[in-house]
Amino acid sequence: MFASAHLTTNSDASINSVGGDSSFWLMAAPSTPSTSAVVVTALAGVALVAVIFYGATRGRLKSPWSRRKRKHALSPQQWKSLFTQEGRLRDGGAKFLKRVRSGGVDPTIRAEVWPFLLGVFDLESTKEERDVIVSQNRNEYEKIRRRCRKFLKQNNWSSKLNESGGVCSEGEGGVVIHDSGSLSSEDVASARESLSSEERSPDVEYSDDPSSALVEVDDVSNANNADVSTLDTDSSDSDSSESPEVIQNYPPGESKEESGPKTASKEDSSSQTEVSSKVKTKEDFATWQRIIRLDAVRANAEWMPYSPSQVVVSENRARRSAEVVGLKDYGHLEPSRVFHAARLVAILEAYALYDPEIGYCQGMSDLLSPIITVISEDHMAFWCFVGFMKKARQNFRLDEVGIRRQLNIVAKIIKSKDSHLYRHLEKLQAEDCFFVYRMVVVLFRRELTFEQTLCLWEVMWADQAAIRAGIGKSAWSRIRQRAPPTDDLLLYAVAASVLQRRKLIIEKYNSMDEIIRECNSMTGHLDVWKLLDGAHNLVVTLHDKIETSLR
Repeated sequence: MFASAHLTTNSDASINSVGGDSSFWLMAAPSTPSTSAVVVTALAGVALVAVIFYGATRGRLKSPWSRRKRKHALSPQQWKSLFTQEGRLRDGGAKFLKRVRSGGVDPTIRAEVWPFLLGVFDLESTKEERDVIVSQNRNEYEKIRRRCRKFLKQNNWSSKLNESGGVCSEGEGGVVIHDSGSLSSEDVASARESLSSEERSPDVEYSDDPSSALVEVDDVSNANNADVSTLDTDSSDSDSSESPEVIQNYPPGESKEESGPKTASKEDSSSQTEVSSKVKTKEDFATWQRIIRLDAVRANAEWMPYSPSQVVVSENRARRSAEVVGLKDYGHLEPSRVFHAARLVAILEAYALYDPEIGYCQGMSDLLSPIITVISEDHMAFWCFVGFMKKARQNFRLDEVGIRRQLNIVAKIIKSKDSHLYRHLEKLQAEDCFFVYRMVVVLFRRELTFEQTLCLWEVMWADQAAIRAGIGKSAWSRIRQRAPPTDDLLLYAVAASVLQRRKLIIEKYNSMDEIIRECNSMTGHLDVWKLLDGAHNLVVTLHDKIETSLR
């Protein structure tokens, strides 16, 4: 094309026949072929450089978490403007999720926003529909809590709460997060041995939906509709008015009628018996109760600056809350921490009954603590935690299939992005990436500050909510080379944290212990937005490849 354009410049007739566009080439191109060739070559070179530059930077420059593109957190004014008159989010919540994904949520509205991010409320629900859901969820939570208190009375656990313990053993969850906050090579070796057990198959199919489990709770004919925390009321503990029944746990927003009538056929009874056989025994629940109380009392005070109302709780209220849940050995704690520990106990016990396949294991209290810091009503905090655990529960499965899958993804990302670093990890027999075990299990809770943790989780929840709502398949996910929403954003962030230290790992570290120490040293020194920016670049370039390799 360039050559023919030059030839037309030597003849007026040619110029006239081509038209006005060729006047550019007449002015720009000299009359000699050799100089014209130089100009054409230069133009082609400029174009090539531009293409290479764009291709190399297209992901990072478009990252919503880069300094250049990052937006402010969703503000109260913006949040209010997103709703229609009937209280429904506009455009199915797409604008809402994009805003949260780009900058997180203002702390003053987190309690209102999180139920949408965690699936307690449907993105297209009206205010009236949400009020019904809140009432139903409150009643369901109260029923489970009554069952917890009944177990506490029957087993008389108040006399046994001083026993030592706090590590998971047979019959409990399969994950231990050490109180020291560090992971040694011996811990890694132990975990590897557990994962490679011949009794467990890596191909076991499993469900991340706890609503498939049956939980025995008490039938309460007159449900209490008052919006009062369980910790402050314990007036309905009479066992004489309660009769046990097996009920189905339903995800928020789903009605029990959709699953059929209460009267079960022989086939239904058989299926119910099969599922009920998987429900943990009272002895298992008693063990969970003991460990939950130990972990609750040990919880740190990092949350306190983020919940002034809970910090100023009175000593009488804190003590009363502790008595309701049978909490002991808290004399060394100030009232605010006693109250926080009592709330942890109440909600974690309820979850252990709601999802008996998982029950309770250390690390779960780390995930719940930020939620109860932000959300003051226990029943709402419980259902937000249920929504959170629909994805995170795989980290605490006894068969460890979930944690194995996630570490495998981190390894694939590192191998695809940096083969040199991966070969070094292979040399150190660390290619299975067990050195990031803690980051994955408690979702960076120990590596990031409290506020940074909330920002990371909000961005991650926005991705997951977009996928649930089908927004991930819309133009938003791909336009302008932005990274598509992914269920595994946290894993890309984990890989990014390792890749950001690749030079140090390759040049200075020659053992697994050294890499573990480096990962532990990240605590308090990570920039969450830089981490997300690095994760974005990995998602843009590797997401499709990683997804394909997992099929």
